[in-house]
Amino acid sequence: MDHLAQGSAPASVGNPLLNIGIFAVFVVVTLVVVFRASRTTKTASDYYAAGRSFTGAQNGIAISGDYLSAASFLGIAGAIAVTGYDGFLYSIGFLVAWLVALLLVAELLRNTGKYTMGDVLSFRMRQRPVRAAAATSTLVVSFFYLLAQMAGAGALIALLLKIPNTNVLGQGAVIAVVGILMIIYVLVGGMRGTTWVQIIKAALLLTGAAAMTLWVLALFGFSLSAILGQAVVANPVLESGGQTKELGEKLLGPGLQYGATATAKIDFISLSLALVLGTAGLPHILMRFYTVPSAKEARRSVVWAIWIIGIFYLFTLVLGYGAAALVPGGATTIANAPGKTNSAAPLLAYVLGGEVLLGFISAVAFATILAVVAGLTITASASFAHDVYANVIKHGEASPDSEVRVARITAVVIGVIAIAAGIFARNQNIAFLVALAFAVAASANLPTILYTLFWKRFNTTGALWSIYGGLASCVLLIIFSPAVSGSPTAMLRDVDFHVFPLANPGLVSIPLSFLLGVIGTYVGGRQPVDEAKFAEMEVRALTGAGSEKAVMQ
Repeated sequence: MDHLAQGSAPASVGNPLLNIGIFAVFVVVTLVVVFRASRTTKTASDYYAAGRSFTGAQNGIAISGDYLSAASFLGIAGAIAVTGYDGFLYSIGFLVAWLVALLLVAELLRNTGKYTMGDVLSFRMRQRPVRAAAATSTLVVSFFYLLAQMAGAGALIALLLKIPNTNVLGQGAVIAVVGILMIIYVLVGGMRGTTWVQIIKAALLLTGAAAMTLWVLALFGFSLSAILGQAVVANPVLESGGQTKELGEKLLGPGLQYGATATAKIDFISLSLALVLGTAGLPHILMRFYTVPSAKEARRSVVWAIWIIGIFYLFTLVLGYGAAALVPGGATTIANAPGKTNSAAPLLAYVLGGEVLLGFISAVAFATILAVVAGLTITASASFAHDVYANVIKHGEASPDSEVRVARITAVVIGVIAIAAGIFARNQNIAFLVALAFAVAASANLPTILYTLFWKRFNTTGALWSIYGGLASCVLLIIFSPAVSGSPTAMLRDVDFHVFPLANPGLVSIPLSFLLGVIGTYVGGRQPVDEAKFAEMEVRALTGAGSEKAVMQ
């Protein structure tokens, strides 16, 4: 427990060669799995949906691997260590969100669509404009999520490989390696290979988090109260960025981050709304429902995912407060580490088990990033190839081979953009960045999905107004919010052009998107409603009759 205290500043923890070696073992194993999976990736259904061959249990584990991103492992643990109770609210929001996905989206989406969200939205509307809108939304949400994951890669690199934040070239080179591996996974393995990578990663993540959780609990006699008490004693104040903030007992109650002002309280409501409603609109999560052969397996997927994700988020409570209690210097050390608050879990691993445990946890975190960015990349590339290229540009007449080829080219382009974004987003709190992605997903996607599935009068104009209106309002509010400029934690700290007071725009953009869907529907009311098509969609959504079947090889 005294590794840090006996000699090292947080900037020099661990052995870079050991960290790289353990990560290299994971990369080699997963590359072998991906190349084996590529042998059965022959058709468009294989590439986009893994031939619909995974069971509910397998897909549920993969969904948890896709969902438990670097934000969950690094960002939330750090947020709890520094802001206590308020940081744990991220865990609660991320978990509760799955009830919306289970009750309203999973089964209906699996029955109605084929490969992408655009398949569902365009089922009874004009194909080209709605698919173009769905693809645009998917690409923007994927970009925000990729930003968070690559920021996580930068945080780990700074801490584990002893590359200082000032060395942009060095950190950029390693972020580029992560991006290149991501591209290889997607190009070679498609959805099947990516799914197996996510299953392996989920198993590693749960194993690592469980081991650290039990270790921390054992040190305190398996008493959560003792951990909380030590966290309070070890953190009387937080010193970061030239500012001092009183902690102590405030770590155990609400309000440390979101209770200081009336604006902060409203911002918390906005954040909660985005977290709870965002999951059901995340394209890379929605696409996972197409990898199973039936709606029943889709439901089983979500049940498995809820259990795994719920258990993991209980681990984050122990990890976060454990880091605050055990890392020498507590929250101050964590907040000022090279990776900022994202370094809490690696620093705790170093305190507990030295270089070996740190190397394993770092490899798990890198695996987390790789698996999630691979899932995001295949989703974004599939949406562009299937919705834009095949159905908008080629009017539905593109061959499956050409469609998959375009998807692979798009994956390379997205990978390059992700690398550049990762270099830009270094040192941002990734839990917060993911919350912005959730806000975009909840604003642009969820209202349109729900209206399409449940409202007979909903039409093309309503869909376009809802998607583009929700997307534009959310992104604009983010740009002019304190998240980007005008606050000590902003992305651009040397300028101030913020005019919107909330860091998360969900409270405004999500209701606005629902409202725009209604207004657009009535504005476009002259368009005849195809009641037969809605009836067909309703029957298919509720019963699965006529939905996509598994493709047998």
